[in-house]
Amino acid sequence: MSPTRPLTFIWSALSPDSRKRIKRTFFCTILRKEPVHFLHCSKTGGTALRVALRQYPYTRKYFLALHGHSEKLRNIPSGEKVVIFVRDPVTRFVSGFYSRFRRGMPRHNIPWTPDEAKAFADFSSPNELALALDSGCRTRRHRAVTAMQSIGHVNASYWDWFGDKSYFASRREDLFFIGFQETLSTDFEVLKAKLGLPRAATLPTDDRQSHRTPPQFDIRLEERAINNLRKWYARDYEFIRLCERIAGRKMNPIRRAPGFLDTDLTHARL
Repeated sequence: MSPTRPLTFIWSALSPDSRKRIKRTFFCTILRKEPVHFLHCSKTGGTALRVALRQYPYTRKYFLALHGHSEKLRNIPSGEKVVIFVRDPVTRFVSGFYSRFRRGMPRHNIPWTPDEAKAFADFSSPNELALALDSGCRTRRHRAVTAMQSIGHVNASYWDWFGDKSYFASRREDLFFIGFQETLSTDFEVLKAKLGLPRAATLPTDDRQSHRTPPQFDIRLEERAINNLRKWYARDYEFIRLCERIAGRKMNPIRRAPGFLDTDLTHARL
């Protein structure tokens, strides 16, 4: 029997995530680089960041590990550095709603789940769904709650990636950089400098690569809809406040036209 056959068998029995971790450890050891992990909370500008960074697998000092939505902070070894980007939960809701409404197209084509199909049959816009959360009609209100719990991205909380307050606080020293989607371009320049990336590293401007909400979709929200969403995502706002304290700066607030979310904000479409 070939001496490498047992190793081949063991390797094939490992999960894809385990193989990635072993490869990453191997390359970091050989290249003498410190790993920096990019956790991708959905609808926070992560797709644009991944497009910009994937052509730079390592810098003079760091090995860049770009993760998908499924990777959690608990999966990253303690002591290894982590980069995260977050955004206001209200605009994240709008972006997430339309991302699943169009099944991720044109970048992806992920069919609706049966529950998502029902939700989009009941609600055709983020504003309609958010307003229904405090509807005087009990049935309408129940459908809205069910939709919020069923639509991908919309039903995801920041705590899904970061555990609880105690665990997140325990990993504070591992947080290499906290960025805000509302200031994605300027934050990316700061991150570039910290990582030692070349000037040529830039965020994509193409809507498809950035996975931006197309302009024909109405992203406006009425004041009552915004207030309903802030109540719904109260725990996520707690997470945002923690990130602001750690980053030492405030996230840019939502600007509004009278009665509606300001549709001129480019970040609301990412």
